[in-house]
Amino acid sequence: MTSSSPRPTGPLAPEIAARLKRGADGLLPAIAQQYDTGEVLMLGWMDDEALHRTLTTGRCTYWSRSRQEYWVKGDTSGHFQWVKSVALDCDADTVLVKVDQVGAACHTGARTCFDADVLFEDGADGAGADASAAGQ
Repeated sequence: MTSSSPRPTGPLAPEIAARLKRGADGLLPAIAQQYDTGEVLMLGWMDDEALHRTLTTGRCTYWSRSRQEYWVKGDTSGHFQWVKSVALDCDADTVLVKVDQVGAACHTGARTCFDADVLFEDGADGAGADASAAGQ
């Protein structure tokens, strides 16, 4: 079951909406992070309505760019994201949602979307740290 709705549930508070810097498509990236461990779980997209629903329901609501509809994390999978806090970054163009993730966050069934294709990881020998320092 998806949570698409032809009608918005209500407007985002004007003082929040005025601060947001959205992309040309009206969307903001929304990073979901496990509230107690700091584990980065996934990236989704929110418009004003999805953010409003997230703030008022305590469950993460995202906008699906491919399906062109709202979806609430867990409605079909049972892998819920219970909202603990929501914050804007310093530029107000990204949302950080700290959640209590129940089950997998990734649509592949993995706990996180960021563990299958690691491009770089600092090794025990410190070589990665040297490479990072050289790039600064």
